[in-house]
Amino acid sequence: MRLTTGIKAGAALAATALLAAGCSAGSGDAGGTGSGDSSDAAGPVELTFWTWAPNIEKVVDLWNADNPDIQVVVNKQDGGDPAVTKLLTAIEAGSGAPDIMQAEYQKIPQLVSNDAVADISGLLSDDTAGHFADGVWNAVTLGSDAVYAVPQDSGPMQFYYRADIFEKYGLDVPTTWDEYAEVARELHEQDPDKYLGTFSANDAGWFVGLTQQAGASWYGIDGDSWSVNIDSPEVQKVAEYWGGLVEDGVIDNKPMYTPEWNQGLNDGSQVGWLSAIWAPGVLSGNAPDTAGKWKMAPMPQWDVDAPATGAWGGSATAVTSQSEHPEQAARFIEWMNTDPEAVQALVDESGLYPADIPGSEDALSDPPAFFSNQKDFYEIAARTAQTTQPFTYGPNINVAYSAYNDEFAKATEARSADAFVAAVEAMQQVTVDDLVNSGFSVAE
Repeated sequence: MRLTTGIKAGAALAATALLAAGCSAGSGDAGGTGSGDSSDAAGPVELTFWTWAPNIEKVVDLWNADNPDIQVVVNKQDGGDPAVTKLLTAIEAGSGAPDIMQAEYQKIPQLVSNDAVADISGLLSDDTAGHFADGVWNAVTLGSDAVYAVPQDSGPMQFYYRADIFEKYGLDVPTTWDEYAEVARELHEQDPDKYLGTFSANDAGWFVGLTQQAGASWYGIDGDSWSVNIDSPEVQKVAEYWGGLVEDGVIDNKPMYTPEWNQGLNDGSQVGWLSAIWAPGVLSGNAPDTAGKWKMAPMPQWDVDAPATGAWGGSATAVTSQSEHPEQAARFIEWMNTDPEAVQALVDESGLYPADIPGSEDALSDPPAFFSNQKDFYEIAARTAQTTQPFTYGPNINVAYSAYNDEFAKATEARSADAFVAAVEAMQQVTVDDLVNSGFSVAE
């Protein structure tokens, strides 16, 4: 039985209201870039920007130099949950909130349901959505006509593999998940100390990306309710697939980001990694001696006639509901995330992979130093990024992530496909129960 969850009664919102939650930023065209005349304040406007992106103040300096009437002040914050908690505290207190907030995609529904970010759909240029892959844009709209943020960076997933080891054992780079399973078996049979990858029971965001590629969305808007679809057929298919590989012993079942996993990257016992576009930085830090031995390819596909990928990571910039200058704030965040000069600066100064499609194609030419042997690295990345599938997060995604850690820790210990499927079913129930206990209405 599938349950759907409504919006928290205490927020006095139906789910349709959720789609327009946050203080409306008003209507009208943001006018693209440039300072223009202020519509809601006379004289220079100062905007506060909470962000954790490295060196982003250098990007902001470009704006400030050209826009003396709209000045942006960077206020560095911790990312993730601490930043969200600090913002929600300021929103509840009615003071101290910034004008602009960097937020991870999975945090946006929580901010919307708490009336912390504004709908800026009337303040953006008509072509703004066209700068982003449909799957990325969906993350800031929740599938509605409202727009709660402008995408900044994205984390399209790819397949990273040791090209030298593939050559040594005569392995073909898998293009489908059936082929991935075959290569995993062939590699492990030739050398029992080597694995094509590992199933990590403590990386829910990684598992989200795998299921997203398969067409899953863990949440959705269903009329006036949230839908919770963590146990959907798409998620169960992915869970059963990986559970089968773990059960057969051809894929490792140890967590990522441990000393053991790091050593495996270094010594060649971990021969592949399904990861995001930021993987070169991790590999260069954890396995520096293997530089030039790795290559990147698109994710194996469920359907080769419909190429798709998921995402692991990424963030957007939003205008908060308590900003006194929403029009100017919207104008700035549109510039920062779509203007060619600004996007190039985000790449050069902050080291981000831009969500902006033209930027991902134009701002990145030379491959990462760790992948100097693969000149087409960013060409492949740009193509696959455009196939990012839509995915909707929910207001208690943190609970779903925690349940993933708990349930898949047991599943990987059990080493069975059935246990993996049972894990997603348990995650579904835990997530729905939390919504109910938190005061959300539930429709059967």
